[in-house]
Amino acid sequence: MRKLFAFSLTLVTWATTVPSMAQEPGTARPQLLVREIIQGMPKGERQEVRVLTASIKPGDKTVFHTHRFPVTVYILEGAFTLEMEGREPITVKAGEAMVEPPHLKMTGYNRSSTEPLRVVIFYVSDPDTPFLDRIQ
Repeated sequence: MRKLFAFSLTLVTWATTVPSMAQEPGTARPQLLVREIIQGMPKGERQEVRVLTASIKPGDKTVFHTHRFPVTVYILEGAFTLEMEGREPITVKAGEAMVEPPHLKMTGYNRSSTEPLRVVIFYVSDPDTPFLDRIQ
C-alpha cells in the first residue's frame, strides 16, 4: 500500500510540475508544422532516412515524376507550387511544410520571377530506393 501511495504522489507531483516546466522562459519547445496520417511508408525491417536540400531558380520546375514513398518538404525561402495529377495545385510558403503522397504524378514549380526557392526534403524509404522516378 505504501508503494502505491508513493507512486501516486510521484505521479501527481510530476503531472503538476511538467506543464509549468514546459512554459519556463528560455526553454525550447518544438513547434508542429505539419501533421498528417499517411499511407505508403516502407514496411521492411530496415529503412533509409534521407534529408536533402534543393534550390529552384525563379521560373524553374522539377521534372515530371513520382515518389515510391511519402516525401515531406519544408520551405526555407520562397514559395513552392506542387501540381499533382487529379488534384488542385498546392502552394506552400517559407516556414511551412507539406507531405507529397507516393505514386502520384507531379511537378513542382517556383512560380516567382524574382525570388529563389530553397527547400529541405525528408524522405524515408527502403534502402537504396531512388528518390524519384521520372515520368516520360
